[in-house]
Amino acid sequence: MTGSPRGLPAFIRKGESETLEFKKSFGREAIEVLCSFANTSGGTVLVGVNDKGVATGIPAPRKALKDWSDQIAQATGLHPSIVGTSINGRPVVCIRVPGSRIKPVMFQGRAFKRSGSTTRQMSIEEITRAAMDNVDVTWDEIPEVRASMADISAAKVKAFIRMANEKGRRPMPARTPTAELLQKLKLIRQGRPTRAAILLFGKAPQSFYRQALLKVGRFRSETLIVDDREIEGTVFEQIEGTMGYFREKLDTRFVMTGRPQRDVVWEYPLEALREAVTNAVCHRDYLSNAHVQVRVYDRELLVMNPGGLPAGLSVEALKRSHHSIPRNRQIAEMLFYAGLIEQWGSGIEKMMGECSAAGMPEPLFESDMAFKLTFKKAAQEAPGASHGTSHETSHERPMSSTEERVLSFCKRPRSREEIAVELRLSPEYVRRHVLPGLIRAGKLEHTIPGKPQSRKQRYLAKPT
Repeated sequence: MTGSPRGLPAFIRKGESETLEFKKSFGREAIEVLCSFANTSGGTVLVGVNDKGVATGIPAPRKALKDWSDQIAQATGLHPSIVGTSINGRPVVCIRVPGSRIKPVMFQGRAFKRSGSTTRQMSIEEITRAAMDNVDVTWDEIPEVRASMADISAAKVKAFIRMANEKGRRPMPARTPTAELLQKLKLIRQGRPTRAAILLFGKAPQSFYRQALLKVGRFRSETLIVDDREIEGTVFEQIEGTMGYFREKLDTRFVMTGRPQRDVVWEYPLEALREAVTNAVCHRDYLSNAHVQVRVYDRELLVMNPGGLPAGLSVEALKRSHHSIPRNRQIAEMLFYAGLIEQWGSGIEKMMGECSAAGMPEPLFESDMAFKLTFKKAAQEAPGASHGTSHETSHERPMSSTEERVLSFCKRPRSREEIAVELRLSPEYVRRHVLPGLIRAGKLEHTIPGKPQSRKQRYLAKPT
């Protein structure tokens, strides 16, 4: 037995966690836990310690090291670090495995995964996902063996070409034959349309993937549904169909601003809702049989899509500048070309900015087996405004984090392109959604006031 590893008592006092498990003895359950650690981010099993973190010791510790190492290797293919030590004179063994590079690691025909301080068996969907990760393939990149080009709508492809050319992110000749375009976009593989091609341009996507639809409804309570609708079709059609539902069902109010036309203010900012729905259908886990759901309650609106956040991305990280980890790479790429995604990783900040500009609380993000995004109404309606009527209002709204960054960056004159680079957003989005609000609020000014569209135009923060 070796001496006690430095810091082990303090390590034990932290208790069982996602990376630490106590076992009084070595056996099948200990190997399952090691398997679960290997299938997540690694971890340590302390053998000879009970559930309360009290060292109980093990018999014949010297022989155990070699025997247990052989058993683990034969059962799982893992080669863990095994160290013997003692706590309060009682022999214990530390068995540590790193996260496996090739997953899933199996034990007796089953795979396990760590979730918090518990070990659970992985589902078929999780095993499939792990196998795809091994070869760096996302679900939507796999060719659909049941499909052919006869299942692709040429009209829908042409509509996509028009959208992409309007945005200029990937110019495409308007007369490009459908098969040739999909080939160039890698949406045909092994002679078959990929799953992304079916979901983006299929004549009937739900005939292949019944789960790939969106359910939206108006709820008075969790059990009282006053209106519901299933929205099918391509990813593009689901987004537009849901936005149509919002325009049909959500309340509006009118606010006089001193300009000739009244401002129409929606119950929730439509651009934030569009971003939420787009993210849901883009990043959902299509291995799951669950649907994307949108629930409109009296005081909040919930968007929920199957599959939590990808590994390596936390809810806290979402609110900071972060790299996008698209679960469905081809779908995300095509939505970017079509202008429905401004820049990968910027959607959350866009939603937060839209809500802040509307005087609403920051959206609530939750991730478990599903990703949930909740928009909440302000505690009370804006003063001087009511549904369907016109009133003058001049209340000061809080600045979004995006707007604050712009003002900080524009302490000296900056061009729209410079601002876009600083924010990691497109110049078009900055022009339409960021700068106008700051100018109206009197926080930002043009350096050439008489020519707002001038190529030499710069923007400067006003002194506070």
